[in-house]
Amino acid sequence: MAENRAVTYQGAGKVRVDEIPYPSWELKDGPGVNPDNVGRPLHHGAILKVVTTNICGSDQHMVRGRTTAPEGLALGHEITGEVVETGRDVEFIKVGDLCSVPFNIACGRCRNCKERKTGICLNVNPDRPGSAYGYVDMGGWVGGQAEYVMVPYADFNLLPFPDKDQAMSKIMDLTMLSDIFPTGFHGCVTAGVGVGSTVYIAGAGPVGLAAAAGAQLLGAAVVIVGDLVEDRLAQARSFGCETVDVSKGDPRDQIEEILGVREVDCGVDAVGFEARGHGEGAQQEAPATVLNSLMDLTAAGGALGIPGLYVTGDPGGIDEAAKKGSLSLSLGTGWAKSLSFTTGQCPVMKYNRGLMMAILHDRVQIAKAVNATRISLDEAPQGYADFDSGAAKKYVIDPHGSVAA
Repeated sequence: MAENRAVTYQGAGKVRVDEIPYPSWELKDGPGVNPDNVGRPLHHGAILKVVTTNICGSDQHMVRGRTTAPEGLALGHEITGEVVETGRDVEFIKVGDLCSVPFNIACGRCRNCKERKTGICLNVNPDRPGSAYGYVDMGGWVGGQAEYVMVPYADFNLLPFPDKDQAMSKIMDLTMLSDIFPTGFHGCVTAGVGVGSTVYIAGAGPVGLAAAAGAQLLGAAVVIVGDLVEDRLAQARSFGCETVDVSKGDPRDQIEEILGVREVDCGVDAVGFEARGHGEGAQQEAPATVLNSLMDLTAAGGALGIPGLYVTGDPGGIDEAAKKGSLSLSLGTGWAKSLSFTTGQCPVMKYNRGLMMAILHDRVQIAKAVNATRISLDEAPQGYADFDSGAAKKYVIDPHGSVAA
């Protein structure tokens, strides 16, 4: 049997590469596995040799100790891989297929899956609707920052690429299909971005940059990205975005300098619950800042897409309310302006094939937009540290040395 190694969470600020079991046709007990999922048969699944697997900002929330993630949890939900084994119940996915793995785990059978709401599948997580690989409170499915990973319900979940050689030539773009490109795109779609829109995206991390690229693909006239880190703002400018340095004060003032008005048509929150203040409070955590700011600067009748992560348990929250995910929102502002809000996991399968086609036919260069940077599995702990320090890069782990330099 093949060996398997993975990046594991070892407590606040600590990750390491450990030996973990090679995937089997049954979900075994382990860190974070819901007891009701232990022993679950996986004959509908496929085992993938991981080609690329990315470090996500959502992983960083766990690694910072800002969730209730257990030590020993194998991390990673952004996965692209080659099928090396299929379960007895798999009909259409074949050994040798190179596939993108949506970070949502979905059964394909429940009401929500049939309605394309694959981010809130009812059958894969006994704790709540929705699941993901290597993530806290998501049922305990083993993460994919590893050499090999099990993908359940393979016929439904996997997106095979039509030509393996073509896919490998664009693998640094295609690896973004598992999460951040559809997630950023979903934020823009739900914010109502279309031809001629003006858009403000809060956050110039990888999801914010992916949202910016998605807004351009949707035909936005002006895409404005706000952040505190100049390197990240420079990355946004590198592919045609306007930028706002929120450390300099209220984003509306800088938006007015760009547009001539203090409001945009559409707002996207790509920051989430670890948001910081604006202006003089920019170095202090203020988790409601982004949402309240977006309500202020989005025009009446507009919409907010909220792909940024918010949690129900945050041990590092600034107060007792924040530790439970309760924030001081100016909902009256949103109500008075008739704003719409969309939150939650992106239903990746709603978008991933279309975005794959955009990549394959050179309609978008998402790897360039997010500054995709290849590292080895053994370099993953340093990648986490660099990403946490604000590096304007999207780290792509290459466990088997499959990606050309």
